[in-house]
Amino acid sequence: MAEITAAAVMALREKTGLPMMECKKALQECGGDTAQAVEWLRKQGVKTQALRADRETSCGRLAVYTDPAKGVAAMIELRCESPPVAGSPDFKDLANDMARTLALGPGAASPADLLAQKSQAHPGRTLAELKDDLFNRMREVFELARIKRVDAPCGGYAHHDGSKAALVVIGGNTSAANAAEVAKDIAMHVVALAPQAIRQEDLDPGVVAKEREILTEAARKEGKPENIIAKMIEGRLRNFFSQCVLLEQPFVKDDKQTVGQLAKSAGIEVKAVDNWKLGGS
Repeated sequence: MAEITAAAVMALREKTGLPMMECKKALQECGGDTAQAVEWLRKQGVKTQALRADRETSCGRLAVYTDPAKGVAAMIELRCESPPVAGSPDFKDLANDMARTLALGPGAASPADLLAQKSQAHPGRTLAELKDDLFNRMREVFELARIKRVDAPCGGYAHHDGSKAALVVIGGNTSAANAAEVAKDIAMHVVALAPQAIRQEDLDPGVVAKEREILTEAARKEGKPENIIAKMIEGRLRNFFSQCVLLEQPFVKDDKQTVGQLAKSAGIEVKAVDNWKLGGS
């Protein structure tokens, strides 16, 4: 058996980030061959993952990537077991790499399809290999739970803790100087206020009818005459719409204008919204 030197063990540790004893064992199993030892460690990690596959992955983070000039965007949800791992730089980097790869690569029909693709940040390796390596270092189960790619100009925003994120598909003058910045601001607004619909007509008619009924009954209890109740209700409905309709909500960074007015000033229109929360479906 080849002699396993301390320098060789240290070099393998620096390459993999794994404990010294595991690195030494891998080199012993592989006759001192570092490349084979790296692969041996990866396979051992895969086996360990399989044994822990039933662990709950209730933590994690959402990541977004947008390139309005190329007209692509993506959002992913990567889950793990604990908050410390979810907040670690390596976990964040992996989540961001997955979103970027989904946006700039050929696309993927499923999380498994995406994991099989070469990483944008590390072109010589697949996302699955990077995920396995991170498991080996952190010893927590990771699950790529959701993916979403949009082939259109978008604004994107993820909350700093990765718990919420949104993509906003835009149309109109998307090449305008401030279009990308405004689209990102609208995505941030969506994350902050979670509107129920983009426009009034997108709301569930049943929800609007129920609100109208509640407001009408309240006005009658106030003793308002029937001949002015209808006009009162329309005014009060405008307040309701300003609370739940994106384009009618006061913009979160400047409540003197609505989101609709902000979009119009930039020459863009909001065409679709995806608003995710960690752990959603």
